[in-house]
Amino acid sequence: MSESAVVPTSGQTPKISTVQEAIIRIAGDSQDGIQAIGGFLARLAGRSEQEVMTFMTIPSTISGGPSIFQVRIGSGEVLSAGDEADVLLCFYDHSYANHISSLKRGGIVLYDSDHVTPKEDLLGAYHHVGVPISSLTVEAIGGTGRDKGKNIYSLGLLAKMFDLNVAKLTKLIEERFGGKDPTVVQNALACFNSGYGHQVQGLWETFQFQHAAQSGAAQVVMSGNEALAYGLIAAGVRFGAGYPITPWSDIMELLRRDLPKYGGMFVQTEDEIAAISMALGSSYAGRVAVTGSSGPGISLKTEAIGWASMAEMPVVIVDVQRGGPSTGMPTNVEQSDLNIAVFGGHGDSPRVVLAPSSVEDCFYTAIEAVNIARKYSTPVFILSDQGIASRIEAFAYPDLEKVCQDISPDLSAVAEHKPYDLAAADGVTRHLAPGTRVASGKYPVVTGLEHDELGHPTGSGKLHTQMNAKRRRKLQKLAEELPAPQVYGASEGRVLLVSWGSSKGPIEEAVKLGRKQGEAISALHLKHLNPLPNGLEKIFSGFTKIVVVEMNDEGLYGYGQLGAVLRARYCDPRILGVTKTDGLPWKVSEILQRVLILTK
Repeated sequence: MSESAVVPTSGQTPKISTVQEAIIRIAGDSQDGIQAIGGFLARLAGRSEQEVMTFMTIPSTISGGPSIFQVRIGSGEVLSAGDEADVLLCFYDHSYANHISSLKRGGIVLYDSDHVTPKEDLLGAYHHVGVPISSLTVEAIGGTGRDKGKNIYSLGLLAKMFDLNVAKLTKLIEERFGGKDPTVVQNALACFNSGYGHQVQGLWETFQFQHAAQSGAAQVVMSGNEALAYGLIAAGVRFGAGYPITPWSDIMELLRRDLPKYGGMFVQTEDEIAAISMALGSSYAGRVAVTGSSGPGISLKTEAIGWASMAEMPVVIVDVQRGGPSTGMPTNVEQSDLNIAVFGGHGDSPRVVLAPSSVEDCFYTAIEAVNIARKYSTPVFILSDQGIASRIEAFAYPDLEKVCQDISPDLSAVAEHKPYDLAAADGVTRHLAPGTRVASGKYPVVTGLEHDELGHPTGSGKLHTQMNAKRRRKLQKLAEELPAPQVYGASEGRVLLVSWGSSKGPIEEAVKLGRKQGEAISALHLKHLNPLPNGLEKIFSGFTKIVVVEMNDEGLYGYGQLGAVLRARYCDPRILGVTKTDGLPWKVSEILQRVLILTK
């Protein structure tokens, strides 16, 4: 968007500018429906075949508090929610004071003049547009709802400012409030139309998005939590168990609501231990089940995860990471559960760890996790995080006929069966669902004790050594089959940035920016964190420095959690770490600045 413009004289029509993208930050309190405004904008972008990415913060206290929602809409590629906003919509003085610095110089501050008094020393740096949003909202709905509809009124103002599709927004509003009392929809539409029709004084410029190339392909718009839940359903999961905790609870609620539509069920248990135990019981019955939580809940599940490793029971464990340790910062983003996902447990208890990088990737990673759990008879972690869980993106509608699968157990009789067969070259255990007839009459058992090939407990040191090797060998076999990650940018250079999880987009934008500035910089994103795909050392060999960028503490030795894993794996002193724990996603400029300082 433009950074400066001439204010039109009285009566002059505002200039209409065409923009490729815009970053809009909405700041107020959580009770104001901040997320609803951003959600409407994001979903409209998706239905208009535009790229979109969002970022939000919400208070961790039940009583609520300051909250923001940032949405970046573009006609081209959008990899992050953006560093600086083009428009700041703020409802209170604290919203103005805390977020004016996030606005580009020359950007527009659209503020509620009933509650915001602009700073005199900032009037020249930003274009201020005041609208008495609260009082006009009361006027629009007859005073019956006070200012409870000011978020929808503000949506009307933004729709006018950006020439948004009113018909599609109206339909979105009707869909959002359609299940409520008819007066709710009527009031919402009254607020929206009043905001859209308001003649804003001092608005010197309005905007139209460039028309995106219309592919004709349908898009879906959803959050990472929604995509993960629907991916599990598509993968054939029909049972789950869990206990509420932020930010996992959205997945639990969606599965509780939708699994019965497909003949399944989700149980809210009395605690985290019961949840994973029920999921393991369902998996033992022959069909992979799911459980999930965030950091504190994963700690409670750890003993049962060890049982799953010993019994070699397939199960999917979703960990939507947040700031820790303990209850930490429950509504802030962090990537600090990698260690517990990879190493959490007593004894040698190997498991698989995957980390999706986008909302779309959440959907497909869920399917991959189920398939790996089934094929290798192992617990599989999906490491999401608060940033990707609440982020809204648009992506191509999945080909459901191809991706949806039936994983019902095969109960065909067999002559004999040894689930823990030590002669299996790949080390993979293959369980039979209970009730499957074994002609020999030798039926296996399942236990958390060390066992022989039929699962019967044993105290043999020789068998324990052999079974440990077997459990290790199957993950080594998986590593051989994993695809090699692709380098973003040149395959050789001075600096290679390594990312995992939700930081992929900002890191790739940092690479684009760095290369424009003449830096020989590239990026590599890792989705498979345990086991790591084979051949990473060949990729690393093309670069002078390898910098792992992650959102956790640098630890005792300055590398971060994935950085420490990679240094342990490759014993390579070129592997460095750039970390942070401020609870916010990476900014593009922040990544580039810190990496260049570290590697100069």
